[in-house]
Amino acid sequence: MSDAVGSRVVVTGGTGNVGTSVVRLLSEDPRVGSVLGLARRFPRWQPPRTDWSAVDIGSGQADLVKEFLGADAVIHLAWAFQPTHDPAATWRTNVLGGMRVFDAVAAAGVPALIHASSVGAYSPGPKDHTVDESWPTHGWPDAAYCREKAYLERSLDTFEREHPGVRVVRMRPAFLFKRESASEQRRIFGGRFLPGSLVRPELLPFLPDVPGLRVQALHTDDAARAYLLAVESDVRGAFNLAAEPPVDAQLLGSLLGSRPVRLPRTAARSAIAAAWGLHLLPASPHLFDAVLRLPLMDCTRAFEELGWRPRRTATEVIEELLEGLQQGAGAWTEPMRGRKVG
Repeated sequence: MSDAVGSRVVVTGGTGNVGTSVVRLLSEDPRVGSVLGLARRFPRWQPPRTDWSAVDIGSGQADLVKEFLGADAVIHLAWAFQPTHDPAATWRTNVLGGMRVFDAVAAAGVPALIHASSVGAYSPGPKDHTVDESWPTHGWPDAAYCREKAYLERSLDTFEREHPGVRVVRMRPAFLFKRESASEQRRIFGGRFLPGSLVRPELLPFLPDVPGLRVQALHTDDAARAYLLAVESDVRGAFNLAAEPPVDAQLLGSLLGSRPVRLPRTAARSAIAAAWGLHLLPASPHLFDAVLRLPLMDCTRAFEELGWRPRRTATEVIEELLEGLQQGAGAWTEPMRGRKVG
């Protein structure tokens, strides 16, 4: 869509961590004529040239074809992380809802579909070197998040064979953070009542160093720029998105002034499993297992074909998240509402 002026873009999940950044960038770009954000609840936030529609893709009741008619691109971001104790519920929203989006894109004649996949779609891989987009995307089958992301990758394989005229882009970002997402991510992964004020150096003299806990991070706004570039270009296929350096206990320890202390995987997992089993922690031990196995990604293709590079280092991203946790940062949408606890 490099020559498209005044294009119409529809964004599912427009009020979440990634959606708010994507909608904002689209609404500020003069090459985009209008934006339609789909979300389960109307936000109080009203960016320029943006309309909202209350849609639950998991319900099966929404007329997605009507929402997509006349769109030049659909960016599919909608995703439910909870409830982790009810994987059938997240499957209905994430997988069945995602497939409804894909079908509606084809039925409405939308020429471009940009899908939010994830590093979580990748099969277990190395922590000492990076892999490109050809690495298998079978996920970690025991974790619902990875299983669902991998299933949609297979669904898109079929979609592309059946609809070769639709330009399909799959974004595979690392863990995405920004200051305004801190409260949302605390609720999703740490629990509604976990105090963000705990992430202060004086309260964390020691930091668990679990073997394999080495991952990549990216600022949400940097990921959003990749989505915008994908709308405005003619690229296809998958793109890894991540910033340097990889995040591990040593990096976190340097930011928090804490000393990393080696902790066996089994001990860390047992503690998480006990808290999850008692409904004290929303993040499941199965996701913890997957994180320990995620590969590090090579982003050369995004650099060369999208012309994309992150503007913030992973260190800066984590610093911003920690500040947001301490301050209870949020934004003017229901998923992103801020709240300081403790």
